[in-house]
Amino acid sequence: MAQVMIDVAGTELSADDRALLAHSDVNGLILFTRNFQSPEQLQSLCHEARQVAQKPLLIAVDHEGGRVQRFRDGFSAIPPMASIAQRFTDPAEQAQAGRELGWLMAMEVQAVGIDISFAPVLDINACSDVIGDRAFADNPQDVTRLAAEFIAGMHEAGMAATGKHFPGHGSVQADSHIAIPVDERDKATIFATDIPPFRVLAKKLQGVMPAHVIYPELDDKPAGFSSYWLQQVLRTQLGFDGMIFSDDLSMQGATVAGTMKARADAALNAGCDMILVCNDRAAASALLSEPLAATGAHSATRFQRMLMSGTRPNLEELQRTPRWQRAQQYLAD
Repeated sequence: MAQVMIDVAGTELSADDRALLAHSDVNGLILFTRNFQSPEQLQSLCHEARQVAQKPLLIAVDHEGGRVQRFRDGFSAIPPMASIAQRFTDPAEQAQAGRELGWLMAMEVQAVGIDISFAPVLDINACSDVIGDRAFADNPQDVTRLAAEFIAGMHEAGMAATGKHFPGHGSVQADSHIAIPVDERDKATIFATDIPPFRVLAKKLQGVMPAHVIYPELDDKPAGFSSYWLQQVLRTQLGFDGMIFSDDLSMQGATVAGTMKARADAALNAGCDMILVCNDRAAASALLSEPLAATGAHSATRFQRMLMSGTRPNLEELQRTPRWQRAQQYLAD
């Protein structure tokens, strides 16, 4: 059995959505703004998706804050991560703000039945327009320090943390959604600048998402298709034993691997535990009609760690808690 994460088109499940969610290789669902009408509707959608799947289903979203926050109405407006260091000058205040915002984001997302937000961004903000203020800072020390607090807040809420985009997307201007970025820097520079947050936080992360970026000084394949990056560096050198998610295989940065089947095979064979196929239903359906490389027992264990355990308050109940109200002060600031 492979592990595939798909998307759905609207605010309700179609017959085609239901058929794919029931497929034995589909173990994940990612939601977007188009899937959101209200918190109540979103909670109903998550519940229905799990019933249709009839197996453990990991429901995810990109809800980092700032430009990348999929749900707005009824949710707190989480600021971009760069604003933490910009707003607060005292390191202790920065740390507390990071922790409270991580907790707030995670609690609100889980309140509607979503297991994880793909966060935090561990990229170093250098020249990338697509990263920019999504990054905590422009240096590895501050990114590591502030991301550690954000992760701690997520963990206090009971949410697994996923660091992205390994080994770093911040030093290429091209956007891997619409281009094939190539990072020409040498190994020493990449390992001194981009790797430190992943090295320090490897044991605190339950998931990692690699970048659709080619680093030709080290490998001729994008990181998400590279056994060098995923097995030799991430697993062996950094000691990471969590879930490796491919970035969306429909993105332009993934097309270097060929057809969707070739991309899926390349990602799974390189070491991804779960592959994402989004915003291209025809490609997802065609892919799932063919046999895929199976993921092993270790992948199944990693998958279980990503799932939300226990019950969570709904948004109305959450908003009555002292900690939620305290977190709003950081938003007001």
